[in-house]
Amino acid sequence: MSMLRRLVIAAVAVAVVAAVVVGLSQAPKTDTSPTPTHFSLAAAQKSLAGAPAALAELHAQAAQVLDGGESAVEDQLKKLRGTPVVVNKWASWCGPCRAEFPFLQQASTKYGKRVAFFGLNSGDNRGDALAFLKRFPVPYPSFEDPREKVAAKLKASTAYPITIFYDAQGKQVYLHQGGYPTQAKLDADLERYLKPAA
Repeated sequence: MSMLRRLVIAAVAVAVVAAVVVGLSQAPKTDTSPTPTHFSLAAAQKSLAGAPAALAELHAQAAQVLDGGESAVEDQLKKLRGTPVVVNKWASWCGPCRAEFPFLQQASTKYGKRVAFFGLNSGDNRGDALAFLKRFPVPYPSFEDPREKVAAKLKASTAYPITIFYDAQGKQVYLHQGGYPTQAKLDADLERYLKPAA
């Protein structure tokens, strides 16, 4: 191969690489954070008015991060005996957690007069969790669990997110690992596993 031909091939290769680099640098940045929904916490709380007292207490603490610990979560579960409960383990840094939050917003509003919801903010820090909840509020509180001790007690492994279903007697009846892919799937599990107290 002649020297001239080698130089032409090298020049073409450099030009192709330069075009790709310029194209990539000018491409729009992809934001992997979720887009805030049109969910209105005020409207959700209005529709939940008249819920039983134990549920109304949760709704009054909407989008708050409460001091955690095993005893706080155990006490909350005891106070909710007689009502089915959903506990969602999440973290602000967890992509699948963020993706399913709009489904939890809708489900907790739709079922919130007969099913109790609360979150378990694990492996996270309060500042990031509160900033996330400001963008994606839910009509229930979350308990802090920075070292995942409560999650371990609830047999919610280190996977994220995890949604735990308790029946009205306080028995764990289902544990869903991973994010819910659709609203319909979450709603179907709520209908299947949680029945109001007779």
